Amino acid sequence: MNCEKIKQKIGIRTVLESFNLFPVKENGKTAFYFALDRDEKIPSLSVDFIKNKAFDFGTGKNYDIISIVQQVNKCSVSEALKYLGKFNFSIQDQKQKEEITTRPHYRILEVKRIGHPVLIQYLKSRKVYQQRDLVRELHYDLSGKKYFGIAFENNSGGFEIRNPYSKICLGKKDVTLIQGEKNNKEITVFEGFLDYLTFKNIERTKNSDYLILNSTVMFFKAMKTLGEYDKIYLFLDNDSNGNITKNKILTKHKHVEDCSLIYRDFKDLNEWFCQGYIE
Repeated sequence: MNCEKIKQKIGIRTVLESFNLFPVKENGKTAFYFALDRDEKIPSLSVDFIKNKAFDFGTGKNYDIISIVQQVNKCSVSEALKYLGKFNFSIQDQKQKEEITTRPHYRILEVKRIGHPVLIQYLKSRKVYQQRDLVRELHYDLSGKKYFGIAFENNSGGFEIRNPYSKICLGKKDVTLIQGEKNNKEITVFEGFLDYLTFKNIERTKNSDYLILNSTVMFFKAMKTLGEYDKIYLFLDNDSNGNITKNKILTKHKHVEDCSLIYRDFKDLNEWFCQGYIE
């Protein structure tokens, strides 16, 4: 597939989500994201879902889906095309695109206790089945097709959805703050909810509130909350995004404990628990 054809066949939102990048502000047809090439507090990357292009107000640079992959992966055009070759999401014509982006394209059908064998097995494979009551089984219709997954609700009523085959968010992207006893002075921070479930397997005390970012791109929503606590425990991923977020928190706040040292040889807390944890 040549460059022009692939630009027409794959949506820019899908490409950004493949890098775990989500909009900070969105009005349906357009959205603002944080820049691809630098850290910033105010998002400057304007994405037009209809035109399938993006513009960085900070640098004046235009992006299409190919140059986005090149920027994030630091790769050539041919390598970017190879990366995009794994997608199979067609963009509709102009009228259909406008209809899709101006009304919700998903519908929640049912939310219930975890019971589907596939989801039970998935939780068992991640060794968090005993925490199943902290998540829900959610069935939904997405663009006319029915799906189901493990659902974890965020502060805006959106759902982080996981199953063995996909990782998406239904509704507005946000963090999840779980508060326990009143006036807790400690907070424990996780990047994803599977790490939170893992921690619940092994925690010994319950004198902490919990903050799940649901993506490091949501860190800007957590900054004010973190300032309300005397002690912060970090269980972030051992990758570039996790390290950047960790360093931001260490720079801004005192009394921060980096707990990622516990699983320093693994990507995250859940991987460590599944592969290396010994009771």
